[in-house]
Amino acid sequence: QVQLVESGGGLVQAGGSLRLSCAASGRTFSRYTMGWFRQAPGKERAFVATISRNGRNIEYADSVKGRFTISRDNAQNTVDLQMNSLKPEDTAVYYCAADSSTTAATMAVMSGSLDYWGKGTLVTVSS
Repeated sequence: QVQLVESGGGLVQAGGSLRLSCAASGRTFSRYTMGWFRQAPGKERAFVATISRNGRNIEYADSVKGRFTISRDNAQNTVDLQMNSLKPEDTAVYYCAADSSTTAATMAVMSGSLDYWGKGTLVTVSS
């Protein structure tokens, strides 16, 4: 139904910025709540940001508030994550996810059974 492909990861110095993009296939993209999650080596997957179907409801993890911005373009079937003021602790594989039956708030706290996941893109922040 939906395939997700992340891009934009790379190596950046602390304080720098990166923009991640998730491209989705399918004609029903606008029906999916979208989110970004990350997993550091040896750590559990963690919520980063979620956005509702129409883009009006957004949730951020406390650790990224004021630094990261999630956005979506339903005409382009994309969801982006603008990451500013990056810190070494932001280093992780970042995953895009889509779910048809959750709100942005619910997706932020229930990531274990979402409908679709991308394969991830690695972000490394050096100090």
